[in-house]
Amino acid sequence: MSDYVAGSCNIGSAEIHRRYQVAILGSIGYLAMAIYFILADASTSLRLIAFLPAMAASVGFNQARRKFCLAYGLMGVFNFNSGNSVSKVKDPVALAADRAYAIKILLISFLPALLMTGLLLAL
Repeated sequence: MSDYVAGSCNIGSAEIHRRYQVAILGSIGYLAMAIYFILADASTSLRLIAFLPAMAASVGFNQARRKFCLAYGLMGVFNFNSGNSVSKVKDPVALAADRAYAIKILLISFLPALLMTGLLLAL
């Protein structure tokens, strides 16, 4: 039994928990880099690297909050089990809705990551 909703929900509670973990780890990575770069007075080009953990944090948070994994959406699968077994989306309309929502989550995630990186560049 699943709670799959095309273009809206493709992961269950175990997967949501994993996305929150990614968000937390990305945030910690960003903060560690930011502190180091500020204390070391790192160059602007080096500070741009902080975009990567900022993006991981933003994507992880958005996926968890929206109950939707963008990678699963692009691959056309969903998972509501506690394990790593995924089910394939068979309906082409549902697959198109999932892919469109996955792209939306990716685009929405760029703004916070850009803002976090911009803040680091400004300091």
